[in-house]
Amino acid sequence: MILCADFSGIDAILVEVESSIDRKSVLRGIDIVGMGDTAVKESEKRVKSALKSNGFDFMKGRITVNLSPADVKKSGSHYDLPIALSILSATGDLKNKKIFVMGELSLDGRVRRVRGVLPALMELRNSKFEGIVIIPRENEKEASVVGLSDTFSVENLREAVELINDLRFFKSLEKIDIAVSSDFDVDMSDVKDQELAKRAIEIAAAGGHNILMIGPPGSGKTMLARRIPTILPQMNLDEILETSKVYSIAGFPGLVLKRPFRSPHHTASVASIVGGGVNARPGEISLAHNGILFMDELTEFRRDVLEALREPLEEGKITVARARSVAVYPARFMFVGAMNPCSCVEIDDDGECICSETERIRYTRKISGPILDRIDMHIRVKRMNFSEYRRKSPKESSELIRNRVIAARSVQKKRGILNSNIPHKDIEGFVKIDSESEKLLEKFSDRMKISGRGIDKILKVARTIADLDNSDRVIKKHILESIQYRVVSF
Repeated sequence: MILCADFSGIDAILVEVESSIDRKSVLRGIDIVGMGDTAVKESEKRVKSALKSNGFDFMKGRITVNLSPADVKKSGSHYDLPIALSILSATGDLKNKKIFVMGELSLDGRVRRVRGVLPALMELRNSKFEGIVIIPRENEKEASVVGLSDTFSVENLREAVELINDLRFFKSLEKIDIAVSSDFDVDMSDVKDQELAKRAIEIAAAGGHNILMIGPPGSGKTMLARRIPTILPQMNLDEILETSKVYSIAGFPGLVLKRPFRSPHHTASVASIVGGGVNARPGEISLAHNGILFMDELTEFRRDVLEALREPLEEGKITVARARSVAVYPARFMFVGAMNPCSCVEIDDDGECICSETERIRYTRKISGPILDRIDMHIRVKRMNFSEYRRKSPKESSELIRNRVIAARSVQKKRGILNSNIPHKDIEGFVKIDSESEKLLEKFSDRMKISGRGIDKILKVARTIADLDNSDRVIKKHILESIQYRVVSF
């Protein structure tokens, strides 16, 4: 039995590859059935050339290759090697063994790197697979993390045949331990002044809250955003494997050892952001899973791109529907947005924007209310003057801030959930406030017409502020600070 895999979202589906030969047929060729896409259909040419180049006499009739289950759409070039080995099994050139194999073939029989090895092998481990696993040599690293016994890497078709037929000794891959990386080229101490913005970013990092920075060009919004990964805790093993699965499906082999920081350009399409395309692949929001999605110049993104963020910002996943399949990709990320308060970059003699109120409103309305409502914190980043820029003042390093963030997250870990992920039904259980804070929140909500979701966001951020204060109770000062992050000031 020869097995391969296809994918639904980031989960693998085992596919059996079987071949039969009609020796009485006067026609010679290979028919591949089982709902394969263009890449699968074209494997016929690559498989033929690879088998001929390696001296195998396989054209002894009409060959039919079936990919089962037949009602699941198959895609990808990783079926090349399984199809070639299945044909050799049908011709009697290969021993009958239980094999899982993935690999793209070049015309001379070399085995090339493929996507999806990590999720495929993790599915094999979960299903208690007992047999030989063969993967391309270039996919060794991600395969070694899973630690399946009898896993081998090959460079070409001939090696795969020799391995299966026991013609030579091959050493199986050894399980490797993951060494998490925490080295960064940037640090929060690089940022001059902007203490209020740093404080807000620390709160956002501690609770996993989404944050929007509003300020004029050159105020340091992008500089701050690119240093947020330096204050986040390192990923644990489960997060590394889950994130690496997404990258493997997207075609990026290897392990993701740092929290992702994705910064798509504002000209990006909906499919590139949320995922999809003819052959559904993860988009930027899924590549940011367990990390940060930074959208600079937020108002320059297309309206449909921004509106597509509603589900992932709320649910932590994205559902991509296609004609014959539905794929669900994880997308639990910390959203960081940056935007200018208006479209101009000019200021008058008093240092004020020269845009009219109407122009400012028109510019900021590019971001809809529902999207703003899903962003926990909104902060204003001010442009520094010369004296502030040149002032020599003590600055905290990322390490010091990260230690506080880790301490706050450890408290949340004991409660079993990150503050930003607390569901509405559990808010009262996690965030208990006194009557004074209740009246304060009610007065603010009525005056500013805050939605129910907005009130939840205020309470969640207040809970994070209390965690940073090492306080079991959420008190008035925590609510007051949280409220200031809901006042949108363009």
